[in-house]
Amino acid sequence: MAELATIARPYAEALFKASGVGDMVALAAQVQALGSVWGNAELREFSDNPKASAAQVFDVFVAAVATPLSSAAQNLLRTVIDNGRLSALPEIAAQFHALVNARSGVSDATIFSAFAIDDGQLAEVVTALEKRFGRKLNAHVEIDPELIGGIRAVVGDEVLDTSVKARLEQMKVALAA
Repeated sequence: MAELATIARPYAEALFKASGVGDMVALAAQVQALGSVWGNAELREFSDNPKASAAQVFDVFVAAVATPLSSAAQNLLRTVIDNGRLSALPEIAAQFHALVNARSGVSDATIFSAFAIDDGQLAEVVTALEKRFGRKLNAHVEIDPELIGGIRAVVGDEVLDTSVKARLEQMKVALAA
């Protein structure tokens, strides 16, 4: 998908530069919603229909998004439709989100746990991970029963694995050596 990333990068960067310092988090959510709408097979089929005008495709997309779109998001959508790059919307959303995170010094973190984590425990884990990784984190939790216990945190391309499964694998390697 390197080609799609190459296509999406100029759109994401242009939107980032044009949006200024305003509420980029809200704009990122709107662009993410546009990218999610692209996942609808019927909508993709409609947008590929040569009988559908650009205005009709735009109206259908705007109607499909649950939240109202800002003028910047609407301009992005019009430009993407006019250039025939609707398939790049999910990648544009991902790259724009990464740019917003980079500006604010925040990273996304996925915390895998064998069991559900309550809010108090999650706050403690996030605080410890922020100290460990040296930056603010937007964390979300995914349940993975295969971990047996403990957690595995993924922040960008860094992984901190303190799960029982990882420790058992380390013991297995040590005993086999």
